Amino acid sequence: MGLLDDRIVLVNGGSQGIGAAVARAAVREGAVVAVTGRRPAPGEALVAELAAAGSKAMFVRADLADAEQAKDSVAEVVRAYGRVDCLVNSAGLTSRGTLLNTTPELFDQHIAINLKAPFFAMQAAVADMVRREQPGTIVNIITSSAHGGQPFLAPYVAAKAGLIGLTRNAAHAHRWDRIRINGLNIGWTATEGEDATQRTFHGAGDDWRERAAARLPMGRLGRPDEIAGFVVLLLSDRSGVVTGSVIDWDQNVLGGLD
Repeated sequence: MGLLDDRIVLVNGGSQGIGAAVARAAVREGAVVAVTGRRPAPGEALVAELAAAGSKAMFVRADLADAEQAKDSVAEVVRAYGRVDCLVNSAGLTSRGTLLNTTPELFDQHIAINLKAPFFAMQAAVADMVRREQPGTIVNIITSSAHGGQPFLAPYVAAKAGLIGLTRNAAHAHRWDRIRINGLNIGWTATEGEDATQRTFHGAGDDWRERAAARLPMGRLGRPDEIAGFVVLLLSDRSGVVTGSVIDWDQNVLGGLD
């Protein structure tokens, strides 16, 4: 028996990085998985990989900056499989901006991807669960930077801090519907997206991971597969009645000072 046997799991932003790791972990635990993304190539490649391993999976092309497409991603999975049991919001925009140089356009981009898309995907998924009078689970991938973060992450922090509040609000609102909603504040993780971010915004070279690891307590960055295992636990019955929790998945301790 897998932790997610016969569950229909939608991973928004699931074509690469943490989302793709969650998709792989979910199918290993018996789930049928749908992943969304803007670019068909990586999404379809992931689905082909999962299908080759004997798992049912589908790719939904969606630009999550558009709230209607975020909602429609849920509707498309419901049309294909009849329901959505679990939703993971893993898409994220991490482009840089400070309080002083962030433009309204950049701010709106962060709100659209990091807050608005999860809001309306959750709206559609919860509506499906309530309509069917069935329980469900949702996990939002957030960030430890939502506690304050670096100065160059101002719009990102603003949006992700909002997602923390949304996670708790929605969990409270739908606890009597037996819909459990939790979040993970993840720390520095080695993903394709982080590699691009370090090279684009910080001029990092090929050794940036090694340099970063030397500054971290555990001597390495987090791995997507580790986060994926935690997400699967929260999606499954193994996490019991836990809801409204936003867990710091990080190797630095909030409030700890040397």
